[in-house]
Amino acid sequence: MKRLRIEHATGFSYQGDVSASYNEARMLPGTTDSQFVLSSSLDIEPSTSVNTYVDYFGTRVSAFDVLSPHADLQITARSLVEVRPRPIEHTGITWDRLAVEAARSIETVEQLTQTNRTLPHPDVVEIARSIASRHDDPGRAAHDIVVAIGDAVEYMSGVTGVHSTAVEAWEARKGVCQDMAHIALGALRSVGIPARYVSGYLHPKPNAEVGVAVTGESHAWVEWFAGEWQGFDPTNNIEIGDRHVLVGRGRDYNDVPPLRGVYAGPFKSQLFVRVTITREA
Repeated sequence: MKRLRIEHATGFSYQGDVSASYNEARMLPGTTDSQFVLSSSLDIEPSTSVNTYVDYFGTRVSAFDVLSPHADLQITARSLVEVRPRPIEHTGITWDRLAVEAARSIETVEQLTQTNRTLPHPDVVEIARSIASRHDDPGRAAHDIVVAIGDAVEYMSGVTGVHSTAVEAWEARKGVCQDMAHIALGALRSVGIPARYVSGYLHPKPNAEVGVAVTGESHAWVEWFAGEWQGFDPTNNIEIGDRHVLVGRGRDYNDVPPLRGVYAGPFKSQLFVRVTITREA
């Protein structure tokens, strides 16, 4: 188990004063069966009131408006979280049993449907079907499928953008964690395995020193349902461990962006992001 302190600063700089902005932040982790939030806070400049709620997919949302003229908007989320590893456990479920169980719950039915972001390339569908055909246990098939996607796509920033699709990233064979998660989701759903997008943070150093702050970033991985929900990080091809801090879940990135907003004004905006992660214990 690790104790991680996370500071995530983000926001917008406008080319002049805007008269108002309306925003949602999904930057604060919640307590789950594998992580415990010791403290969390959200600071906003200019100062304003915040309405906090849990959305449809179980993610903590901070909604706020700034109704006075402002040229900059800065949001800083600070969290202290204890995290334990979440190793994969195969249940031995059959494909037929999975089909029955997946159809019983809205939670799993919704995660079988492709989105515009996850719709898979035909090559990805072929890879997934080939791997699935070699397994009687869909959980083990899911694990091998996600590993295969992680092996096939090179991590490289700047090749794709925040609006890129799984097909675009696959054709480039390059992308970031968001792209690899979308490709993996499309592959899993194409063979009947419910799968969902997970957003959060990852401490970049497996053997991090206590008390040393390092530059981090938002991260994404996947979870699939094969009797129980299991997670895997295709970007690093590792199981979900005590360096992963979960913030939100959804069908794809569109359900869990760290910051989303609109503003009133004729000016362009520039997004900035800074994440710092410190191992405290």
